[in-house]
Amino acid sequence: MDNQLITKIEEYTTNLLTNELNETFLYHTLRHTQQVVKGTKVLVEKCEINDKERKNLIIAAFFHDTGYTKGGENHEEKSCNIAREFLAKEKYPKNQIEEVCKLIMSTKYTYDPQTTAEMIIRDADSSHFGDENYPEITEFLRKELILRDIKQFSIEEWRSENITLLTTKHRYYTDCAKSLWQEQKEKNIKSLLKKDKKDKKSIQKEKLKVQLKNESPERGIQTMYRVALKNHMELSAIADSKANILLSVNAIIISLALSSIFPKLDNPYNKYLVIPTAIFILFSVISMALSVLATRPNVTQGEFTKKDVENRKVNLLFFGNFHKMKLADYEWAVGELVKDKDYLYKSLTRDLYFLGLVLHRKYKILRLTYTIFIIGIVISVIAFGIAYNLYGNVRQLSDLAH
Repeated sequence: MDNQLITKIEEYTTNLLTNELNETFLYHTLRHTQQVVKGTKVLVEKCEINDKERKNLIIAAFFHDTGYTKGGENHEEKSCNIAREFLAKEKYPKNQIEEVCKLIMSTKYTYDPQTTAEMIIRDADSSHFGDENYPEITEFLRKELILRDIKQFSIEEWRSENITLLTTKHRYYTDCAKSLWQEQKEKNIKSLLKKDKKDKKSIQKEKLKVQLKNESPERGIQTMYRVALKNHMELSAIADSKANILLSVNAIIISLALSSIFPKLDNPYNKYLVIPTAIFILFSVISMALSVLATRPNVTQGEFTKKDVENRKVNLLFFGNFHKMKLADYEWAVGELVKDKDYLYKSLTRDLYFLGLVLHRKYKILRLTYTIFIIGIVISVIAFGIAYNLYGNVRQLSDLAH
């Protein structure tokens, strides 16, 4: 074999694939060509072929993907043109150049190899199927297809494509290739199938979760109770806050009245303030009393009997029904509750209903309290105004009389 020519070819194709290949080619690179050349050299050593065929195979392996430097479409023909031009300059025999080009054209995937040499280069070109690093190698091809806008594959879709390719479309033609790479190829297939099965189970599980989430009436019912109870609790907190505000305001009003107005009522000249002050204090006291009533909790008996639970008469979700019970009795009752879905929903409904009654009572008293507070303020201001006006007239008459 002419080692000098092979060295020149190696230098030429290495330079070509290093400097003139587009960046979007991540798989069809110098590394892939080197792997094919390596596989070809291993196969020509194991298979019985003559020296001319060996030489042509190695030359074809170096040139088989150089056409990608001119574009991806019909790269085999372009690779042949590059090989012809270079080999002609090197005075390589024309008939052997055509043999090299035939070998390059046989790497086209749709071609069915006929000769042993064609089978060898086809097996070498797919030697990565029997490589331990096959998952990483094929991932470069997926990314290359995406970057070149040929086809978008998700990781799951690409795995499925690879399983189909390895199990139904690809085969090693020579016994040499089978002995070298078939075992690892089978392992790669098993690994892909295992991952695919695992992913399909995971996807199916997620789909089932989403389906159950969307279709299950139980979830809708639970959401309804959760939202309704939350809204009731927030409304109750708002009512308590409003009652506390009224309580605080009226307490301040009474404190100011006691400290500022009451000491002046001992003076005979200030007796006109007695009635307006009394009205003012009276309405403030009534407002405070109603505010306290709005927030005052109801006291319940705090216990139930087993018969109540068995007859589904008690609401176990309200603390007022169990705060005096023993823990063991309450745990038993809750166990009975969760066994019966209808009883559970009935208890939630009762809880919601009675919370509504409490809210109705609170807001009814609050409305009354605010109304009385406003009326009290208005009447008090009017009373103070009338009293002051009458006092002024009396003072004028008194001054005239004197």
